[in-house]
Amino acid sequence: MKHYSEDTISKIGNTVVYLSERIPNLSKTKILKLLYLIEEHSAIKNNTPFFGINFEVWQAGPVAKDFYIDLSDDEPVLLRNFITKTDESGSTYIHSKTPFCDDEFSDNDIELLDEVIRKFGNKTATQLVELTHNENSAWYCIAKDNELLDDFTNGKKNHSDKEIDFTYYLSGCSAERYLENKETSEMFESLKY
Repeated sequence: MKHYSEDTISKIGNTVVYLSERIPNLSKTKILKLLYLIEEHSAIKNNTPFFGINFEVWQAGPVAKDFYIDLSDDEPVLLRNFITKTDESGSTYIHSKTPFCDDEFSDNDIELLDEVIRKFGNKTATQLVELTHNENSAWYCIAKDNELLDDFTNGKKNHSDKEIDFTYYLSGCSAERYLENKETSEMFESLKY
């Protein structure tokens, strides 16, 4: 598992709290898709990472591997200070453990969260999986380019280590700006431990 700074864990944890306070019956799959959509929308709208974490191309769409593992374990480790989980009818649901803290968030961040909630908060986990599988998505193109689609469809694979490149959605100066912002974010992240 990658090492994350306290600031990154706090931003992701408080994002999950923010979403769980506003979206009823928030399942593990749905939160994982919403985290991806937040990162994707931040890249497109602001040309900057929201969390600065990696998302891999898995059968069920883009997944932040370490947070998938954290939400799949009996008790979360990375997000232990922010959430609790319950298992109901074979699904895992996420609940806030603490009130939302906006210390890591700008006004633009909150606007982006609210926009993602408006667009996707009422969708089911299955609908969000289908959305991230769209033929115009970075997930689809990376899976296709790396000959993963057939393996995913036939059940031969359910994950890969191929990462989503958010510059797929950007061009020219926007892509350059995103890469510069990502590099700066990664540099600051490495200095925090």
